Amino acid sequence: MNFFYTFLLVGIVEFLKFNPLGYVPVLVDGDFVVADSFAILLYLEENYPQHPLLPKDLQKRALNYQAANLVSANIQPLQNLPVLGYIHEKLGPDEEIPLAQTHIRKGFATLEKLLENYAGKYATGNEVFLADLFLAPQIDGAVRRFNVDMSEYPILSRINEAYKELPAFQDAMPGKQPDTPPEARA
Repeated sequence: MNFFYTFLLVGIVEFLKFNPLGYVPVLVDGDFVVADSFAILLYLEENYPQHPLLPKDLQKRALNYQAANLVSANIQPLQNLPVLGYIHEKLGPDEEIPLAQTHIRKGFATLEKLLENYAGKYATGNEVFLADLFLAPQIDGAVRRFNVDMSEYPILSRINEAYKELPAFQDAMPGKQPDTPPEARA
């Protein structure tokens, strides 16, 4: 067994202690571990209220939940590597991108309708909230990984430009993470 394979195997085994599913992200806060983007962000909302991720207004709060859930449950899962690998294996490599694009476009069209009466500088107004934390990486991935033409989605395109002005958002993009493979770096 070579060193890299041993390191990789040990790394995966160790990571599975944090998240038995083997997916990222995982947050370790002291001795508490929480996995899944939605669960992590809600945990942060409750545990660190000095930086609220949800508006006080109940309708805007519900709108944030709805937009975040559209991304996390209906768009993004179809872009995960295990799903794309399955599509590659069962349907062929030429089906991966078109299938992902179909679901991204359907989700983005829904988000355009959902946000049309609420979007300001950001998804649900002029402050960054939960919905934005899901939309920013989703839009970035749609453009970079799946070549989605954003001209069909003027609201999402506009708020994406606002996200690009936020250093914290740019620093958090997947392509800027230390474990990103070189070919996927921004």
